[in-house]
Amino acid sequence: MRDLLAETYGFLNESVRKAYLALINRWPQSWGYVYRWLERKKDFDKSFRRFSRLKAHFAALLDRFRPDVVVSTFPPFPYLLHQILGPKPSCKSVVVVTDSITVNSIWYRCAADFFLVPNEQSAAVLRAGGIAPEKIKIFGFPVSPKFADVMENRLPPAGDDRRVLYVVNPPTNKAPDLVRRLVELDIHLTVTVGRADTLRSEIKEVAGDRKIDIVGWTEELPRMLRASHLLIGKAGGATVQETIAAACPMIINHVVSGQEEGNARLIIETNSGVIALSPWEVVAQVQRAFADGAKQWREWTTNISRLSRPRASLDIAEFLLSI
Repeated sequence: MRDLLAETYGFLNESVRKAYLALINRWPQSWGYVYRWLERKKDFDKSFRRFSRLKAHFAALLDRFRPDVVVSTFPPFPYLLHQILGPKPSCKSVVVVTDSITVNSIWYRCAADFFLVPNEQSAAVLRAGGIAPEKIKIFGFPVSPKFADVMENRLPPAGDDRRVLYVVNPPTNKAPDLVRRLVELDIHLTVTVGRADTLRSEIKEVAGDRKIDIVGWTEELPRMLRASHLLIGKAGGATVQETIAAACPMIINHVVSGQEEGNARLIIETNSGVIALSPWEVVAQVQRAFADGAKQWREWTTNISRLSRPRASLDIAEFLLSI
C-alpha cells in the first residue's frame, strides 16, 4: 500500500492534511460547502490533470511494478490511472468507496472495472449515478482483520455491567463535561483520548474517584468495541464502520457536514443507534438504551448485527486475487 500524495508532496501534503482536519473539526459547515461544490462538478478528469508531479510519480511506479490490479481508496487515483494508461489499460482498476449514502460523485465518475462499496445503501447511490450493477460489489467496509478474530458474544447489560466506550475524536472541550455527566450513571465507562495528554488530565480530574478507564492511543479498538455495549463517538467513516463490524450500537455526538452525514444516516435509518449532539442528550440516550431491561439496546444490537461484516477486508483480498 502506497501513500502517493505523501511520497510526492511531503511537507506540503502534511500541511494540507492538517488544514483539512482543522477545517472539518473547527468549521464543519464550511467543509459541507466544499463537499457539495465537489458534488456539482462535472469534469473531475480535467481538474486532476494539474497534478503533474503526482502523475509522473504514479506512472514511474506502474512502470516499475507492472501490476495486474490497481486498488484505489482515494478519489484522484482512478482518474490519474486512466490518464496514464489510456482507454486500453494494461491492468484492472478497482475503486474502494469508503462513504455511505452521501457518496460524492467524485468517487464514481471515473473509469474503473469494479467499485467495492460498504453496503446496499451506497450501492444504490452508484446505480442511480449510472454505474452498471455488475461493476458494483458489496463487501462491507475494509476494517482491520482483527475484527474477524474477536467475535465472542458480549453478554447483555445487567446490574453494573453496562460497558460504554467514549471515543473522543477530535479532542474537544466538551469531552470533560460529558464525562462528568456519564460517571454519575451506573455504567462502566472507558474513554479513549488518543495522544491528547492534556485532555487525559482534564478527564481524570472531572472523574474524581469514580470508576473510569482512560486509554491513550491503542491498537486494541476491535477488542474494546466488541466488549462494549455502546459506543459514543463522531460519525467518521472508520468509526461508524468499525462499530458496525463489532455489532456495537452507537450514540453519535458529532457529525461533520458532507460525507459524515451519510454515515450518521446509516446508523439512524437502520435503527442501529441514535444521534445526540449535546452532553445531556447523550446521557439521556444512554439511560434510554439500558432502561426497561435494555429493551432499546437489544433492538439496536439486533439491527446492527445484520449490517456487520467483520471479514470485509479478507473478502476483498480474496476477490482481488480472483480477478
